[in-house]
Amino acid sequence: MTTTEPLSFLESTFRSIYPQDFEFRQRAEERLNQLTMPHWALGDLMDLAVDLAGMTRSMQPPVARKKVVVMVGDHGVAVEGVSRYPAEVTTQMVHNFIRGGAGINVLARQAGAEVCIVDVGGRDDFAELVREGSIIAKKIGRGTANMVYGPAMTRTHAVMAVEAGIEVANSLAADVDVLATGDMGIGNTTPSTAIAAVFTGKKVAELTGRGTGIDDACLANKIAVIEKALVRNKPNAKDGLDVLAKVGGFEIGAIAGLIIGAAANRKPVVVDGFISTAGAMIACRLEPFVRDYLICAHRSSEPGHTALLEVLKQRPLLDLNLRLGEGTGAALAMHLVDAAVAILTGMTTFAEAGVSGAY
Repeated sequence: MTTTEPLSFLESTFRSIYPQDFEFRQRAEERLNQLTMPHWALGDLMDLAVDLAGMTRSMQPPVARKKVVVMVGDHGVAVEGVSRYPAEVTTQMVHNFIRGGAGINVLARQAGAEVCIVDVGGRDDFAELVREGSIIAKKIGRGTANMVYGPAMTRTHAVMAVEAGIEVANSLAADVDVLATGDMGIGNTTPSTAIAAVFTGKKVAELTGRGTGIDDACLANKIAVIEKALVRNKPNAKDGLDVLAKVGGFEIGAIAGLIIGAAANRKPVVVDGFISTAGAMIACRLEPFVRDYLICAHRSSEPGHTALLEVLKQRPLLDLNLRLGEGTGAALAMHLVDAAVAILTGMTTFAEAGVSGAY
């Protein structure tokens, strides 16, 4: 008699993820081909409509209930002078989010989306905000370790970060149609650039951007810091959890988990900029079918972002030189998600409108 080991939470979640539904993709494409306009005249919006039909298994993809989930985490590497801002700005910005005064609040309101804040690795314990129910507490640690001197976190903590994101997605799934990723963590373009270097094989100097607007001297230091961390830790590009543990961040892992959880729940997930795409890269390395649920919102001005998008074979919807993070690009892209569904469901076909197909 043989016994079967119980599946881990991650493994059982992976088993719930399937590719987009081919039949609904085909039905959506057929309808779009019959709409009263020249063939595929609305371009990428029509591609997005097909994706949404395939993701949701519906010819009327539900997209009304939107939520931007901002994952919060601090970084030990911030002490190396890789950002213009001190680490305490992470906490200060969380309070700004709660008050509704940040960029993500403004743009999410415009998109008809709610903002959800999740603490997975902030230095502050946010005890008062947790008691008020203003943020979701999933804390794994008070910031990562400094990756220049060793792994940013243990492998166990990397698993916990991903699982935390999945748990958030699962808890929101019943009341949300479209999820979006956001981030807050001073210094987090540094681990994101390290992740990009591992998965793209490109030189750190080619991938490193100015993040919060650092000067030339700070940029040179940032490049050196990332190079040291990669030499010290030697992350394995074939193992997403190894990369996350050695040069990642708690919020990056949680973003990966949110994306995985969205896919398991057959929910479209709008991926914001560079940090979120680093999370998406981890998610896709852990479970490749996750890619079928990604909507890449925009192309960041950070050079590492373009490199990651190329590896993921994703074309972003917008290119506006954004580099704020927080989920702001994802909030902007939600307008395009609404537009894609409106095209699929609201436009008439040639036959319905009595228009000659010659047009």
